[in-house]
Parts: sequence; C-alpha cells; structure tokens
Amino acid sequence: MTDKAGLLNSSVVELYSLLHGCGYTFSVAESCTGGGLGAALTSVPGSSRYFKGGVIAYSDEVKRDVLGIPAGLLAQYGAVSEQTAREMSQQVRLLFHSDIGISITGIAGPDGGTSEKPVGLVFISITTPQETVVEECRFGGSREEIRVRSIDRAIVMTVDLLQAL
Repeated sequence: MTDKAGLLNSSVVELYSLLHGCGYTFSVAESCTGGGLGAALTSVPGSSRYFKGGVIAYSDEVKRDVLGIPAGLLAQYGAVSEQTAREMSQQVRLLFHSDIGISITGIAGPDGGTSEKPVGLVFISITTPQETVVEECRFGGSREEIRVRSIDRAIVMTVDLLQAL
C-alpha cells in the first residue's frame, strides 16, 4: 500500500502543479469511493488553493437532492452509468463554482453487481470549462482495490485533460 500511496501522492502533486499553471479550481462528487477522492486530493499541503469541496453522493437521494441529478435520468440509466457520471461532474462544478468537476460512480462490491453492471464497473467523469469527458472502467480486485484504482484513474484523467489544454 505504501508504494500505491506514493504513486497516488505523486499524481496529486502533478495535478496541483498543472492547476497552479492555469489557476483552475476543482470540486468532486463521488459515490463508490466514499470520500476517498477528496481525501487523496487534500493530502498535499496547499490543496486549499485549488480544492473547493466535495459531495459524497452515495445514495440516489443525495444525487438528486444535493447535486440536482434528474430523478428521470436516475430511473432510466441508473446511478452507475455514463449519463449519471456526466451529470455529477457537471453539477458539482456548478454547485461549488469551480472550474473543474470530477465525479466517480460505480460498484465496488463485493455485492451489488449484475450481469449488465458487474462489480468493478466504474464511470469517471471530468468536466472542464471546455468539455466533459466520461470514461467507463472495469476494475478487478477487492472492494478496496477497486476504490483505489478508481481514485487513481480519476486523478490521472484530470492530469491528462489539463496537459491537453
């Protein structure tokens, strides 16, 4: 775990270096990671310059009532979907008046999966002022491994998007 934590920390440092260059702020909305993304992103000193806040939207009720995800969208596509991840990143960006919104929604297991949406299915969405990008991921491993991989991938995706700006 130490090696993974070190890699995660270096990704966060790289992200903050890029944010410093462009002056952007960000916020997060997460479900299956249960606040882990926010914790990782605030593990570096000085993170308060860029991190505005986050929502742990574990239930559909919070997705709907706090983030403003339409009930019809949740009913049609489900909480774990490309559409919901996209709305989560867009809405958290608006809620916190940040430049970037990052969202993670998925099934970390060990239960809760189906043949259509198995354990390890995770959608990560990043909304910048220019675009929204959603990635479907299928991670293997334990609940904790799926959560850590989701957090790491969200940070790497954000770094990649900022480097492309």
